[in-house]
This record gives sequence, C-alpha cells and structure tokens, in this order.
Amino acid sequence: MRDMSAHDGGLRAVRRWRLATFAASLSLTLTASVVSALGMVVAAPLAAAGAADQGPDKQSREPEAADPAEKQVEVQPEQPARRPGPAATRRSSGRSFWPAHQLHPAVERPRPPQVDEPAPPRASGHGRRVVFDQSDQRVWLVGRSGSTRATYLVSGSRMDNLQPGAYEVYSRSMDAVGFNYQSTMRYMVRFTQGDNAAIGFHDIPVDDADRRVQTADQLGTALSSGCIRQRPRDARQMWDFAGLGTTVVVVA
Repeated sequence: MRDMSAHDGGLRAVRRWRLATFAASLSLTLTASVVSALGMVVAAPLAAAGAADQGPDKQSREPEAADPAEKQVEVQPEQPARRPGPAATRRSSGRSFWPAHQLHPAVERPRPPQVDEPAPPRASGHGRRVVFDQSDQRVWLVGRSGSTRATYLVSGSRMDNLQPGAYEVYSRSMDAVGFNYQSTMRYMVRFTQGDNAAIGFHDIPVDDADRRVQTADQLGTALSSGCIRQRPRDARQMWDFAGLGTTVVVVA
C-alpha cells in the first residue's frame, strides 16, 4: 500500500509538470501572434506614408538635382527665343500666338524675265505723240517726257494710201461704220483723209454677220483697206490717250 501511494504521487507530479509546460507554450504562442498582428497594423500606415512621400507631391516639393548640361546653358549668353512652328502651336492650344505671315513666311519667287519692248523709231519726233511704223505694223503711245506708255502690233492698210509724215487727230467717234457699210468699228480716232474715207485708229471691225473680220493673232500684218486696226483693249488705250489735237507720226 505504501508503494502504490508513492507511485500515484509521482504520476500526479508528472501530470502537473506537463500541464504547466503546455500552458507556458500556449502563452508564448498567443503572445507572438498578438505581437505579429500589432506589428502589421502599425507597419501598414507607415508603409503608406512612405509610399506617399515617394509620390508626385513629394517629388514636386523636393528640388531636383541640377543637370550639368542645364548649368552649362545658363552661363551662355542669352539667345533669342525660338518661335513655335505651326505644328507646335496647334498641339499646344489650337490657337496661334504669332501672326500668320510669321508662321508662314512668304517665299520669294524669282520674277520672270521681262521682254524688252522695242523703242519708237528715232525719226519719229519728240514729245507727246502717237507713232505708227508701217514696216513693223506697230504703234507706240509716247508720253510728254518721251517714255513709252504702250506699244503693240496693229494691222494697217494693205494699199499704198498713207504717206509718212506728221498728222494731228481731228475727229473721234465711239462708233463708226466702214465706207462700204459692211462693217462697224468702235473707238475711231481719225488723223487724216484717204481717197475714199477718213483714216484713223479703231478696233478690229465686225461684219454684218457679227464676226470679226480678222483675228488678234493676225495683227502685225497689213490687212485693212486704209485704217489701222487694233485689239479692243488697245483701241481703248488709244481712245483714252489720243484726244483732239494729238500728234500722230507715221514712219515708213
């Protein structure tokens, strides 16, 4: 009986020791779990705050490190600002801040060579006058200073009924009729008298079928019966230039 009591006492002591050890281990495990959970809760705001410090706001608040190339540009002499091109202006705001002639400067194109116009014949007088060269079938309107106002080809008489010399405008008619009554003409400027009718400058006549009696391309050739035919626009120039009393010089 004494041995059994001792044995039971030993078993109870072992059981108490195991229970105490298990309680201690459980306590340590719970404590570690709580500490880990608290660490995560505390670490999360700190991590978020750290991430926020690395965001755009933080970068905008902190001055950026100066670029050596930029420092080099700063010490150079001030350069004129470049004007934005049309594409850059459209990308920025869709509106142009520069005048159109600066965005699209005019391109200077070479001028076509001017054709030298023949000068009036030397033996054609001086001062303000009309000159008609029968050999070249050309007329000059010469100003008071001797400069040529206009020169152009005409179609004079195919007959020998106009002698070289100096004449004077004595009559003008906005509308006129040919001596044979088969054609009409405009801007008649008369300066002499022929065998059948007056001789003067006018536009290319129109026949009774309302057709021009010749083409403008045929000017430069003697085709008329006495007068001097001109393009309509040239006839108007003559009308405006040669008033009554204007000198008309005819050369051979």
